[in-house]
Amino acid sequence: MLSRLLSHDPPRGRTLAILLTLVVLGLLFAPFVFPGAKALGVAAKIAVFILLVASYDLLLGYTGIVSFAHTMFFGLGAYGIAIASTRLGAGWGAIALGFGAALLLSLTLALVIGLASLRVKAIFFAMITLAVAAAFQTLASQLSDFTGGEDGLSFKVPEALTPGFHLGSSFDGRVLTYYGILLVVTISFLVLLRCVNSPFGRVLQAIRENDFRAEAIGYRTVIYRTWSNVLSAGFATLAGALLALWLRYNGPDTSLAFEIMLDILLIVVIGGMGTMYGAVLGSALFVIAQNYLQELLRLAAGAASAMPAVALVFSPDRWLLWLGVLFVVCVYYFPSGIVGRLRAMKRG
Repeated sequence: MLSRLLSHDPPRGRTLAILLTLVVLGLLFAPFVFPGAKALGVAAKIAVFILLVASYDLLLGYTGIVSFAHTMFFGLGAYGIAIASTRLGAGWGAIALGFGAALLLSLTLALVIGLASLRVKAIFFAMITLAVAAAFQTLASQLSDFTGGEDGLSFKVPEALTPGFHLGSSFDGRVLTYYGILLVVTISFLVLLRCVNSPFGRVLQAIRENDFRAEAIGYRTVIYRTWSNVLSAGFATLAGALLALWLRYNGPDTSLAFEIMLDILLIVVIGGMGTMYGAVLGSALFVIAQNYLQELLRLAAGAASAMPAVALVFSPDRWLLWLGVLFVVCVYYFPSGIVGRLRAMKRG
């Protein structure tokens, strides 16, 4: 039953299965095991990034397409919810309309970009997507009457998703929102897992390995690449909508910043390209490090206060440096990503 649920693509390795189980259990019981607004926010961000990174892995890891427009689709989903809720008020109808409009626009743009650009060489496609994403970010910043400009948009959500809504002493609207996000992410992840393990996914992997050979045996590679681009954009739009519902706010720096695109690339590399499970481990590791590394360094600096030189090295102000060091270490010891390395050890 579990194997069928995982599309007959289990973790394949005890260590990997244990790590994935720990992440899943941590997310499942986060509101109760890790109390506090920050911990719940970190768990929600991990869940959103799992979907966002998995959708990009479909494009990069399974099809071999490098795109820098993924945050554009992510931002479209967030802006769709924010704009509709701001103009139509807090209601489920506004959320549905905003997400529907954003999804339609994302799929249309992904289709046009795919058909118009995927015939060119990989580097040119990457540059085209980078230009389109940069143009969209500029528009979002300048159309202040519509998008809120640099200040973004704060909006209200239905009462059932607010902290004032209570179903019990420890189950309020924020917890309900969190579990709603977790449910949507879980279903979407299983759909993506099924997709990459279907005949369609096998063709994508064949195109990644050798697109000329795939073309020669009769597959229209442009069509398959375009469909991969469209599917990836759709799930990225869904991730953006979930983030907006959680934050009840969206702005250019929240969902469209190029730094988010870099984070996605880092997580894919750290977790392992072309594995899907890498999105789970990579997102958990990266988001936790991003949010708690400063606190760990502060503790280390305090413990080494008797040695000023050591305390200076572990200064919380240098957390980005240490994050970079962790990334270099991961790439050095896990060149195929954490999941790829663990599976290779299992085969060995």
